[in-house]
Amino acid sequence: MACLVEIRKDVSPRTRFALAVLSWGLVVVAWFALTHWEVLPPFSLPRPVGVLKAIGRLWGEYNLLGNVFMSWWRIGQAFLWCAAIAIPLGLLMASFRWLYDLVNPVAAPMRAMPITAFLPAFMALFGMEETMKVAFLWFGMFFYLLAVVVEEVNRVDNSLLETAYTLGAKRRHALWLLFRASFPAIFGSFRILYDIGWTYVILAEMVNARKGVGYMVEAARKVLDFEMVYAGIIAIGFAAFLFRWLLTFLERRLFPWRQVARPAAEQPAAVGASVPVKSETHGK
Repeated sequence: MACLVEIRKDVSPRTRFALAVLSWGLVVVAWFALTHWEVLPPFSLPRPVGVLKAIGRLWGEYNLLGNVFMSWWRIGQAFLWCAAIAIPLGLLMASFRWLYDLVNPVAAPMRAMPITAFLPAFMALFGMEETMKVAFLWFGMFFYLLAVVVEEVNRVDNSLLETAYTLGAKRRHALWLLFRASFPAIFGSFRILYDIGWTYVILAEMVNARKGVGYMVEAARKVLDFEMVYAGIIAIGFAAFLFRWLLTFLERRLFPWRQVARPAAEQPAAVGASVPVKSETHGK
């Protein structure tokens, strides 16, 4: 118990698992309590047993696997286009300050804008078919990834560039060095990027869609089958978690050195050491 009250003290895997079970157990108990005493109307919060049965109906009535795959395919297309544009553009923005000062005044406000407000504009520009959905998802993910790429490239120590120039590296070699040094951290951000994609795909698929998890939930809502709505929400969460786990697995296999945890006592020094490097980079 002492480790639970110590600051920055890691817990054992068994304790971590027990805490995860406890947190979800509290959610389920609260759900049972709210429905048993009918604190909320049945339409707004159906009983857990009915939702559990509805999960089985998803396979037959709503083609769960087909809808999940279609949503994943839309997110995957938007993700590939996003990475293909944001990574090289972010690398160049962090390398050439004039390009950063040109693009960032537009990119920075976009990160603070509510992306859902742009949905009518995308419907007007691209219609209501697949192009609109992929473009909307791309727009929702692009500015986040662009900011991450710029930040991670800026974190690369200038001493690496100075060493490369000393050894006779040219500009293209320096850019390749910056990319290789920053890409492991950029890859780590792909998990959050996919979370953003799953968030916006639900909204995009509620517009003139005939397949996808968003369509599945909206179709159940239209017939007032709220047990199926909640079952769809649970299925969406599980599918998103599965893809997030896959990206985590790939990151651990591709970049195993990033999983080595530093002692807690070293972390403040490491953070403090990175500040002068970053400020020096911006100053040049």
